[in-house]
Amino acid sequence: MPLTINGEPVDDGLLDAEFSQIKAHFERQANISCCERDDEFLGYAKENIIARVLLSQKAQEVINKPTEKEITARLDQLKAEYNSEEEFYFSIGIAPEQEEQIHGDIANSIQVDALVARIAGEIPVPEEKQLRDHYEQNIKDFMTPEEVRALHIFKSLNKSEDRESLFSEMREVRVAAVNGEDFMQLVKKHSEKPEEEADLGWYKRGELMDEFELITFSMDVNEVSPVFATQWGMHIAKLTDRRPPKPIDFESVQQEIADRINGEIKEAKLNEYVEKLKSEADIQDTATNEEVE
Repeated sequence: MPLTINGEPVDDGLLDAEFSQIKAHFERQANISCCERDDEFLGYAKENIIARVLLSQKAQEVINKPTEKEITARLDQLKAEYNSEEEFYFSIGIAPEQEEQIHGDIANSIQVDALVARIAGEIPVPEEKQLRDHYEQNIKDFMTPEEVRALHIFKSLNKSEDRESLFSEMREVRVAAVNGEDFMQLVKKHSEKPEEEADLGWYKRGELMDEFELITFSMDVNEVSPVFATQWGMHIAKLTDRRPPKPIDFESVQQEIADRINGEIKEAKLNEYVEKLKSEADIQDTATNEEVE
């Protein structure tokens, strides 16, 4: 085992899983390509594992082991987060008759939660000035999402044996739209969708197909799109309106801001505590043949 913490070996699979999760997070944000930051992500993974193991060890040392009643209650709470018990067992990779195997993990989780709560202690309710200052300094985090509204003309690819002919037909329709012909009249003549479905109404990112949003959110009001394809067919869109982001009223996000401030305070206290545990721990990383400071 390359990583040991106070004599406790860390399973390679646990480290690999943490590394994969961190890398996948950054890949979703399109911040990496291939393996350019793997060493950095492995470092993050080790830091996360070390923190979790140290907290687990300390919790077992200073927090009383929970009762079977408390363990069962937490287990029932976990099951309730899934649509069925079968889905719960499948997600953790065990059969119902093997449930006892996870009682130890649940017990430790309860102890760690109690330790974290003890570390955080009582956090005073933020004053209104503190809330408003945070709101004003981080106003970009408290904006409504950008929304657009569009009309569209649709032709199904499944109903055409000749993709090129369909594309040529749609190009001619687009030319007519660009030259000022009434878009709704073009919808009536050419779209395979009912007229009442031509107006997509207001929508924000994440509500329609990626291809459709990529086109329409990049357009100006009254602009007609190029002919573009999705898995369902070919489209022409006309952007009819746009709602830019605007600040959400302070009162509507006041509780969210308070929760964020409290969360930051808790995280700072927890990080300070973990750093203290690390300074007192024997952490060996034999993969690099170094002692972790």
